[in-house]
Amino acid sequence: MATYNYSYTFSFEDNFSEPKFAQYMDKHWADSFIYAFVYVILVFGGKRYMEKRPKYELRPWLATWSGVLAVFSIFGAARTLPELIGVIQQNGLEYSVCIPSYLDSAAGLWACLFTVSKVYELGDTIFIVLRKQPLIFLHWYHHITVLVYVWYSYPDRTAAGRWFMVMNYVVHSIMYSYYTLRAMRYRLPRWVSMFITTLQLVQMIIGCSLNVWAYQIKQDGRFCRQSYENIRYSVMMYTSYFILFAHFFYTTYVVQKPRDVKKAE
Repeated sequence: MATYNYSYTFSFEDNFSEPKFAQYMDKHWADSFIYAFVYVILVFGGKRYMEKRPKYELRPWLATWSGVLAVFSIFGAARTLPELIGVIQQNGLEYSVCIPSYLDSAAGLWACLFTVSKVYELGDTIFIVLRKQPLIFLHWYHHITVLVYVWYSYPDRTAAGRWFMVMNYVVHSIMYSYYTLRAMRYRLPRWVSMFITTLQLVQMIIGCSLNVWAYQIKQDGRFCRQSYENIRYSVMMYTSYFILFAHFFYTTYVVQKPRDVKKAE
């Protein structure tokens, strides 16, 4: 497989053993169901616990938490987006969707960190529960399904994961930066949050489109490293996200007036 040649790689990227991590994920990917189950118990148990208790402010901690994820996502995007662009330029769009060469480059480390980060991101909900903010279905459903899907997909070295990872890094780099500034009490224009939700909708459309294309490629008899089962789960996941994010966009930015949105925030 042709891999993208980075102009510079860090020693921790060069020394990372992706095959060892792949072996670990092959044995432990189902642990994601345990993490998801514990997450749901803690979240809804925590909501019940907080019902008759005063909320915690936690702004400094929330700013730190979101800031760490923002910096991580920015670095992840900076190290994986060039690989995606470079592979498309050198080998074409179909190669980028069907050949998982990104795992054999410096991007392999960032694919590993991306996979592990889905457990860390579950902590977002702790702040919602302890601050007694509305916990919408989209939030916790998105967290647990992304976690399970990413962990399920990794052992198969799913090629389209290159796209899914890069899009997620890019969107999260903006989203968590926004959350960090909000936690620090910076008042940002309403269009910023609208832009982030729009990016998420675009992400879901691209995700579905890539899965449909991978299916067509396989149907034509050409090689594409993504199982039919994975394509089915991925399409279901991205479609459900699109519907939920579209509903969120409509109810938050179309139905509600700007003054109501400001109060809700």
